[in-house]
Amino acid sequence: MAMKVLVTGASGFLGSHVAQQFAADGHSVRLLLRRTSSRRFLSGFVYEIALGDVSDPATLSSAVDGVDAVVHAAGLIKARNEVEFQAVNATGTANLVRAAEQSASVKRFAYVSSLAAHGPSPDGEPRPYDVPANPVSAYGRSKLAGENAVRQSDLAPRAVIFRPPVIYGPRDPALVPFFRLVRFRVAPLLMGGRNRISIVYAEDAAHAIVQATTGEAEIGGKVYSPEDGRVHTWRDLLAAIEEAVGRRALRLSAPPWAFSAAALASEAFGFATRRAVSLTRDKVREMAQRHWVCSSEDLRQDLGWAPSVNIRRGARLTADWYRRERWI
Repeated sequence: MAMKVLVTGASGFLGSHVAQQFAADGHSVRLLLRRTSSRRFLSGFVYEIALGDVSDPATLSSAVDGVDAVVHAAGLIKARNEVEFQAVNATGTANLVRAAEQSASVKRFAYVSSLAAHGPSPDGEPRPYDVPANPVSAYGRSKLAGENAVRQSDLAPRAVIFRPPVIYGPRDPALVPFFRLVRFRVAPLLMGGRNRISIVYAEDAAHAIVQATTGEAEIGGKVYSPEDGRVHTWRDLLAAIEEAVGRRALRLSAPPWAFSAAALASEAFGFATRRAVSLTRDKVREMAQRHWVCSSEDLRQDLGWAPSVNIRRGARLTADWYRRERWI
């Protein structure tokens, strides 16, 4: 049955894939966008615009009015400080939750959190969802606060939370520097790149979110982590990128202090320009954890979801898109 869905964060990386997937499956799509939001990735499908911002509660009642479901994919992935993270990822989520609670039409609420909210694995095995969360970064703490806003609301029985690991694919700005470095045949790897990670291709993650939002299975209160079925290392990802780019990079093992020094310089630049930067000492602390792994077993059992893109094909598709868009 076709639904009407509000998607936040659709001008960004994952959110744009989610919005497109809903439209491709025949659902009516409404997007919460600011006047200044880029429409670059929002072409090729029909959508309705609700002008607003999760940080402005007054704009949210009309945005959720008449929709069957809300998918909250908006959020900050970089900020100048923890206060900024909390203002959007925690308070902004709470604002949207309150608006959805007051709507008579919303039957399901999907919140896109992050594995960073749950914390790293101490032993290389996926941490059960019911163990206490242990975020190690300001970003992770803000996403966990967003989760708590969902769990403590009247929406909880109708809500599903996603904690994806590393997401990659077309439109992803985060991995562009990695692809560019490979083109220059150099690859600095934190602690040798042997840290273990789970990853998922963006379209696969979007498909999981759409399935959970529109399916008839009773999944209220569930937490899911879409991943590609294998545990990788950063070296594995580098090898896939090398194959996709067609160049072999010199692997340079860098200790945490070297990345921290680079992060300190990055933070100084951000302070001088009053901009949020991606590389911070907090981010390095997060990256230095040995195991960022998760399991999609529950997602497969409950919804029949399965990833369709492996790391080699995903890296190739991403590199092809980067080239077409002249990002590399």
